[in-house]
Amino acid sequence: MAIKLFDSLQRELRTLTPAQPDGVYRFYNCGPTVYAPAHIGNFRTFVVNDVLRRLLELEFGPDKVKHVRNLTDVDDRTIGQTRKEGRPLGEITKKWTEIFHADCTALNCLPPHVEPTATGHIVEQVNMIEVLMQKGNAYRAPDGSVYFKVGSFEGYGGLSRIKERELKVTNTVADADHKDDVSDFALWKAYKPEEDGEVRWPGPAGAAAGRPGWHIECSAMSKKHLGDTIDLHTGGVDLLFPHHENEIAQSECCNGRLFAHHWYHSEHLLVNGTTMSKSKGNYYTLGDLVAKGYAPMSVRYALLSGHPRKQLNFLLDSLHAADKALATLRAFRASLVQRGQVSGAAKSATFDGVLAALREDLNTPAALGALFSIVNAYEQRPALAGDLTGFDQVMFALGFRLDRPAAAAVEVPAEVTALAEKRWAAKQAKDFAAADALRKDLTTAGWSMLDRKDGYSLEPVKK
Repeated sequence: MAIKLFDSLQRELRTLTPAQPDGVYRFYNCGPTVYAPAHIGNFRTFVVNDVLRRLLELEFGPDKVKHVRNLTDVDDRTIGQTRKEGRPLGEITKKWTEIFHADCTALNCLPPHVEPTATGHIVEQVNMIEVLMQKGNAYRAPDGSVYFKVGSFEGYGGLSRIKERELKVTNTVADADHKDDVSDFALWKAYKPEEDGEVRWPGPAGAAAGRPGWHIECSAMSKKHLGDTIDLHTGGVDLLFPHHENEIAQSECCNGRLFAHHWYHSEHLLVNGTTMSKSKGNYYTLGDLVAKGYAPMSVRYALLSGHPRKQLNFLLDSLHAADKALATLRAFRASLVQRGQVSGAAKSATFDGVLAALREDLNTPAALGALFSIVNAYEQRPALAGDLTGFDQVMFALGFRLDRPAAAAVEVPAEVTALAEKRWAAKQAKDFAAADALRKDLTTAGWSMLDRKDGYSLEPVKK
């Protein structure tokens, strides 16, 4: 079966096929802005892209996939962090890049084949801007900045359908930015000492010294490492407009050819039914969840529990369910080994339905459902030689590492367990006043009690 993936541009499922004669599938994934830790909403996108990368390797072969994911290490936010901390830009971005890499490793995400940085590709960005200026697609503003002329690209809005709704910007903003039109966007930003500090580079011919705009970096890095036309461009739905729309415009005007054959976007992550916010207390990084005693593999499992193109409501309870699911998979694999199954043997077709679900628009919940249907019914069917190999292939595709405990053990004091048991008994007896009082006692003792249908769990209160 071929891999079919929804195309955000064509609005339909399309088969993924390498366009170049060498048979290498080339795809670009927008990476993080390295000024702070990535949150779990960011990692939903990165984990989904990791499953896609793994599927592509199974489909075409590891040496026939080229994956590029960038690091945005210069923009308003990274520069703002340098002013806040009073440290050089390189120090700030190095710190957060290392933390991002550690989180990716913990979540078992394969590293991209190339991970370019915006600051490492200033020359490539300047070159593209100069071509756009020469072609009449970009212009120099009075302050020395350079803007892309949206009206020069007839296809603008094809990805986001932006022409079907009002562009919510004002002429006041346009005048302040010295733009000719409200819809034009910055390719190069003239240096402003009060905002940029020590961050600046020589600009395109005829422009002021300064720094690149946000959008041009991905076009330049994709062009250098993957060529003028790529097979697939991916990212979160929040990047669809304006970032990806602007990438298409500047790339196709500069290169004179199609930028990407296929576009794929994963949906937003909600936490407790709403958007993440520090003020709401539902903003989590991987480090926050690990500090609460949850294993990164449980986080990965939870992030894959919903369809990538649908909003996923993340709950801490989902991590408990993930713990149990991973423990079941770990025990199942151990049982296959005990039965004499040998890893690496020719695989059976037992788990092919799991891969089939993934190949149909990365349907991870259907894949997990198929997987556990097989696991739960395994004792009632004849075992086939190669089942272990087939199971391991599915674990590779989903990126589940089973060689570690599902969660870090958290020792609960006996007196806290006693309070929790009393509260659970009170709740079962519908003595809610007593249950509330005992919950307060638990909080005072530094513990949070999370109720589930089948019981409860205890977590240390985060300080």
